[in-house]
Amino acid sequence: MSVNAFSAFMEDIEQAVSDKNIPWRDMSEATVFITGVTGLIGSALVSILAFANEKYWLDLRIIGHGRNAAKGDALCKRCEIEFIGSDIRRPIPTETLPQKLDYIFHCAAITKSADMVAKPVEVITTAIDGTRNVLELARDRHCGSFVYLSSMEVYGEIYGQTEAREVAETDLGYLDLSNPRSSYPESKRCCELLCAAHASQHGFPVKIARLAQTFGAGTPRNDTRVFAQFARSAAAGNEIELHTEGKSRGNYCYTADAVRGLLTILLKGGDGEAYNVANPEASMTIREMAGLLADAVCGGKIKVKVKTPEDIEKRGYAPDTGFRLNTDKLNALGWTPMYGLSEMYKRMLSDWLER
Repeated sequence: MSVNAFSAFMEDIEQAVSDKNIPWRDMSEATVFITGVTGLIGSALVSILAFANEKYWLDLRIIGHGRNAAKGDALCKRCEIEFIGSDIRRPIPTETLPQKLDYIFHCAAITKSADMVAKPVEVITTAIDGTRNVLELARDRHCGSFVYLSSMEVYGEIYGQTEAREVAETDLGYLDLSNPRSSYPESKRCCELLCAAHASQHGFPVKIARLAQTFGAGTPRNDTRVFAQFARSAAAGNEIELHTEGKSRGNYCYTADAVRGLLTILLKGGDGEAYNVANPEASMTIREMAGLLADAVCGGKIKVKVKTPEDIEKRGYAPDTGFRLNTDKLNALGWTPMYGLSEMYKRMLSDWLER
């Protein structure tokens, strides 16, 4: 893997590949297909798999799929993979694909909150049409293990939730179907059901990964999510500005920890099973997270203030939640997260400076 890597990100890759809980040898001579390969999770997956390929002499064939040809070409040069550029809503071109795809990660989705409000139709069709296309490809190419990347947002609003309430994989709450912002979590639910339907009807080896909000080294500086807005303010020495009172509880996971979780699910997870991927110790309210960044990461040199924008409804913020994701099911497979929220911020900011 010819990588001009930065130290925090490269350290993440080396630590992930050294994880003895992941049965790397099971992937020997396998073909791995990854959609959404130019996104945060997809590109981290490629980097870790490419490094593992060299370290363990796995003879992997890694094929990525995405819409952005420029980013795809850059990833090909950096990690020496193959890339297919097309719209996931259309059948995936198969001319260059082998007859068997041993492993598939379906990471492609529209994840910008503003798009969930401004373009809910595209959010829904990208999720459902894309997932159907990838599942049909997986059936046609005799996939041995398929991981669908879902989201903690599928849980919706849990009635009777308290700050201490833990939410396991069987707990689902309410989603407002009249709210365009529900286009994202409801389409994720539908895609999970589509995966389960394939598993039931066709005996398909599918697993579900419900990811918490994920960031760390490798996160683009222009990421639009709240944690990145906070980090940019901190890097510039400016006040951290909250657009709400910050009462909603967030669930987070370091990027490399999440990728190790996905690989664990791929190789050790049960068919038809869903797994929460989060660090329970990194669960706190938005306000608490802003305070942690200002105090623990920036040494109290910046302040936190609330300033509600006039166009807040267009920002696409998710409804307030108050639950903590339970990860016992994934922990039982031998996975444990390495980095808490303070370390997540420090490593991401270090990565930004190094770049």
